[in-house]
Amino acid sequence: MQELPKNHPPVVAPEAWEAARADLLVKEKAQTRARDALAAERRRMPWMAVDKDYAFEGPNGKVSLLDLFAGRRQLIVYRAFFEPGVFGWPDHACRGCSLGADQVSNLAHLNARDTTLVYASRAPQADIARLKARMGWEMPWVTLTDDFDKDFGVDEWHGHNVFIRDGERIYRTYFINNRGDEAMGTVWNYLDLTPLGRQEVWEDSPEGYPQTSTYKWWNWHDNYEAEAAPDPKWVEVSDAGEAAFRAEKTS
Repeated sequence: MQELPKNHPPVVAPEAWEAARADLLVKEKAQTRARDALAAERRRMPWMAVDKDYAFEGPNGKVSLLDLFAGRRQLIVYRAFFEPGVFGWPDHACRGCSLGADQVSNLAHLNARDTTLVYASRAPQADIARLKARMGWEMPWVTLTDDFDKDFGVDEWHGHNVFIRDGERIYRTYFINNRGDEAMGTVWNYLDLTPLGRQEVWEDSPEGYPQTSTYKWWNWHDNYEAEAAPDPKWVEVSDAGEAAFRAEKTS
């Protein structure tokens, strides 16, 4: 067993530890509020119309960018590097992209917010299917066949592009790469990138944006389709939890 670093923080009594935690919590809460404000600003970014047709290869053949939405309103496309010339090929995708893929949470929760996540690479579909089976990944994963990666800034480096559609009209709303990608994987970080956000009433969003009560839409990942409206028992439980949280904040 390795020894602790010699310059580790001091060991203190419980009261001193709680005081130190309280001091740090003030800064952490400020960071959380700043993150929420940044997401609100992101929801007000201008949109860019996507006028070019793009084609991908999916498990069942050729698909368009519109098809990738899978009928939902919002789409996040992550450019993962799995192709000849990438370290790890053909057994593995890029180590960084693979670490990100390992972090992706159950997509049912993202889908419940009208949002689809898709991975895209240059590798053929047979290789992608083999990789997904080996690694236990379940996200939709398509093959790039044209200049989509070049046009959206992911031909030489990974990144997430975010889109929204109005019928068949598609708009690019956001793009994040580099260290911004390392936080991706949870439903909250994904939704905070989207133009509609988490779609909960506490969010600062433009007037008329879809929003529902906080907590009420949350569900077990295998129960969204079976439950058309929030279960009354869950409404009761979540109301009590929210009331307790607000009472703690004001005390």
